[in-house]
Amino acid sequence: MTQPILKSHQLAKRFGQFQALSDVTLTVNPGEVFGFIGPNGAGKSTTIRILLGLIRATGGSATIFGHDVWRDSVAIHQRLAYVPGDVYLWPNLTGGETIDLLLKLNGNAHTTRTDHLIQQFGLDPTKKARTYSKGNRQKVALIAAFSQDADFYIFDEPTSGLDPLNERLFQAAVLKLKAQGKAVLLSSHILSEVERMCDRIAIIREGRIIETGTLAQMRHLTRTEITVTTHRPLAPHQLTGVHAVQAGPQPNQWQFSVDASALASVMTQLSAAGVVALQSTPPTLEDLFMHYYGKE
Repeated sequence: MTQPILKSHQLAKRFGQFQALSDVTLTVNPGEVFGFIGPNGAGKSTTIRILLGLIRATGGSATIFGHDVWRDSVAIHQRLAYVPGDVYLWPNLTGGETIDLLLKLNGNAHTTRTDHLIQQFGLDPTKKARTYSKGNRQKVALIAAFSQDADFYIFDEPTSGLDPLNERLFQAAVLKLKAQGKAVLLSSHILSEVERMCDRIAIIREGRIIETGTLAQMRHLTRTEITVTTHRPLAPHQLTGVHAVQAGPQPNQWQFSVDASALASVMTQLSAAGVVALQSTPPTLEDLFMHYYGKE
């Protein structure tokens, strides 16, 4: 059985009287893109800083490649690439010089792959870093990360400041890493990005992991949207598990949402009324996210 790249168990972190993390248990496997989502202040970046060995946990344990993240951080970083959400560069170096330096610090070299990434992301490598916008600073870090042949990639809000075209380039590059059997931990607030790329997702709230699994496994927590037109009159208000019923513009047309547990019985009732047209929309990651945070 393949061993996880990342494994954390009941990770905890306290800053004075503030409990930033209480129980963070995660696993990331080879060839997996793992999404890590939650609002600002939920504990995503604190978790990542612990995994990188930048701060020490006050409880629990975490290993990457089987090595303790605090004690063996130097050995871990030799096989790891990381991009933060706010990239700070040496102001007097050009973008190209910065990329080369970042690669050299990790024992890598500038290759044709690096040149291809610079061209893809539309970066001018001759400009000084102090002239770069936030988006261009992100590009420098992403190009350096994707130029490396790492075993584990950690991205913490990596597309902050990028335009939609470069976001798509980032997504394509991540999916290419996945196809090569690399492991990726992606922290993002762009739910469509996570939904498009991630195999599994963990939702963190107030320092605790409250749900982990594939999107398909989590969809039981939300409702499916149904638009249906039937031959015979239908009274969806009377069906168990049906919510937010609205009459459509056509005769015998209705729009409503259905609990996952009631979906089979509702479909049976619709069939009995003679379905003319039916459209169902499964819940999205945003629906799932709002299931936990919408009431705040």
